Amino acid sequence: MKKWCKAGVVILLLCVLVIPLGACGNKEQETTKVRVAEVTRSLFYTPQYVAIEKGFFKDEGLSIDLKTTAGGDKTMTTLLSDGADIALVGSETSIYVQAQGSNDPVINFAQLTQTDGTFLVSREKIDNFNWDMLKNSTFLGQRKGGMPQMAGEFVLKKHNIDPKKDLNLIQNIDFANVATAFASGTGDFVQLFEPTASVFEKEGKGYIVASFGTESGHLPYTVYMAKESYLKEDKETVEKFTRALKKAQDWVQENDAAEIAEVIQPYFEDTNLETMETVINRYKEQGSFAADPVLDEEEWNNLQNIMDEAGELPTRISHEELVNTDFAEEVTK
Repeated sequence: MKKWCKAGVVILLLCVLVIPLGACGNKEQETTKVRVAEVTRSLFYTPQYVAIEKGFFKDEGLSIDLKTTAGGDKTMTTLLSDGADIALVGSETSIYVQAQGSNDPVINFAQLTQTDGTFLVSREKIDNFNWDMLKNSTFLGQRKGGMPQMAGEFVLKKHNIDPKKDLNLIQNIDFANVATAFASGTGDFVQLFEPTASVFEKEGKGYIVASFGTESGHLPYTVYMAKESYLKEDKETVEKFTRALKKAQDWVQENDAAEIAEVIQPYFEDTNLETMETVINRYKEQGSFAADPVLDEEEWNNLQNIMDEAGELPTRISHEELVNTDFAEEVTK
């Protein structure tokens, strides 16, 4: 009887010791919520969706709350009003904010794309396109002062086309409605992001004739940015965020378009896998996806040159003033 009692005590003690250890082992990792506002939903931002779907953010202990805020002005307003912690938008917006004066500057800390992401789409099929065909046409452009419009005008001028004199230029249509306007019959040519451009081509609504990305050179086209105060107060979170992004960038560089398309399809339910594969491959081939998150000074200066050419640069701002490469360089080592 005593032996059974002793055995019972031993078992009881083991249970007391083991159960808490097991409970600790099953405890879920605590996560930090990061609110991200993206300027639009596009395959141009493929590495971002890969980082979410492949669990790279989760591995860093981050929970991403992603929302689409159509247009650079709305995205920046969301960030400035504390509706988001991080914004994915064109770097030009940070320059506009700084030029107006800010006690808490918006700092670019990780680059996602390094070329323009738009394509020139013609209403009619053109077998042997040349840029002179745009002269005297009605061109449906992007919002004035936005990166797509400025990069577009830079490329047009590069081909000796004055957007104001040689085209019937329409650019007073809201960013989110440009594609709809073209589909309803407005314009002979339009500047569109993917996957809309390829979808239009498959549906016979338009035909891709040129890429603005291959023509405009490297620039910090779409970048993750945050208030300077956030970068200081949540330094560890920003580093984890940037590390997850770098893992996704590496994964996109190492895998083919078909596999990438399958991973991120949940973000593009209305686009078939074949179209997604075509678009992703097109962006990969023209080097649109940045291989790492470092925004270097040469790209920053090219951005401001394009803004200046478009007459939209309020003041030239140094790379060190609005760009923080510490996080990107740390995770790229």
